[in-house]
This record gives sequence, structure tokens and C-alpha cells, in this order.
Amino acid sequence: MMLDATKKEIQKELLETELEAVGIRLNKQRPNIYFKQKKAGGIKFTATLNLTKCDEKMVQNILHDFKIFNADVIFREDCTCDEFIDVIIGNRVYMSCLYVYNKIDQISMEEVDKLARRPHSIVISCNMKLNMDYFVEELWEHLGLMRVYTKRQGKKPDFEDPLILRGGCTIEHVCHAIHRTIVAQFRYALVWGRSCKFSPQRVGISHTVCNDDVVQIVKK
Repeated sequence: MMLDATKKEIQKELLETELEAVGIRLNKQRPNIYFKQKKAGGIKFTATLNLTKCDEKMVQNILHDFKIFNADVIFREDCTCDEFIDVIIGNRVYMSCLYVYNKIDQISMEEVDKLARRPHSIVISCNMKLNMDYFVEELWEHLGLMRVYTKRQGKKPDFEDPLILRGGCTIEHVCHAIHRTIVAQFRYALVWGRSCKFSPQRVGISHTVCNDDVVQIVKK
């Protein structure tokens, strides 16, 4: 989220409020609450720890508001009523967010230091190219991105133009990144890198790749 360091904190609050209203939760984990509707049997409530933000009566009232009268509910962490409502609705999106404060060349060092110390925050100046390298590194890590290099049969790996993929992706994702038709023609892949026990290793389409792996796709 790109923010103006010269403006007040209200800009960030307004953007977060708008995202909250459409079901996007920034820098939050999905509540550890088990919820399942039933056809009969009433509401069965269980908590594996002491609750300080919500209780059984509140849970029942919330469920009744949603016209739910038969359900199993298990609280495995001390969640709020709003978090329980998010679980009931079930369409919330939880994602990480990096707050990037631009124009730090126009504010004092004290203000820059204060912004830089906030959680999930980075300070930069696009105009003066300040802190841009650190911004790229943090963005790369925050998004969980990685590089995967491709190799044609009988040729050297292409280290100039890597595929940029999400962490935890498989050979299938690599195929889609190269061309959407390759999956249908896939036979096997040869992989060099940290995801293999030895290099090269022959792997299937479900093999999980690691950062800086080299992949050669062999088609039928």
C-alpha cells in the first residue's frame, strides 16, 4: 500500500476501512474457530481456552441473528465477536500488506524514523531514489516470490529471464508460466537445485520447486 509520508495517518485508516468493508483483512490470520452447520441437534459450543472477548451467549445470539439454530462451534483461540462473524460469512480474504511511505525527503528525520519503526512499514523516496534497494528486497520477501530458471534440451540455462513465481509452487505452475498448453504435453521434468536430492532429478508435475531451481520440461 503506497502512502504519502507528508499526509496524516487518516489516509491509511480510510484505505484500511474501505478494504475491511469488502472483506479484506490486512496482516491478520484466519481465526482458529471451527464452525459447521447441522440439520438438527441445536448449538454445541466448546472453547479450548478461557475467552475474554466473546462468550457462549454472544455466540448463540450471533448465530440466531444469522438464522442458524443448529451448529457446532469450537473456539481454539481468544477471538472477538467480529472475527466469529467473519468465520460464519466465510468469504473473507486474509493477506499480508506492506505499507510504503513515499516522499520521505520532504519530512524531518524524526518523522522518518517514527514511520520506519511501524509494523510492516518501509520508508522511501521515489524522487531521490532513497531506500529503493531495501524496498525491493522487502517486497520480494513479503510477497513470498522466487525465481525459477528454464533450460532447453542440449542448451545452457536461461539465467537472464527467470520465471517469477509464488513460494510453494509446483512443476505444473512452471508449465503454466511458460505456456498454458505445456501441461497437456507434459511427460516429465529435469530439475537442478535445492528441491532435489541430486541434480538433475527426474520429477513429476506435482514436484515442488525452490528458489533458483533450474527446470527442463520434457514433452510427450
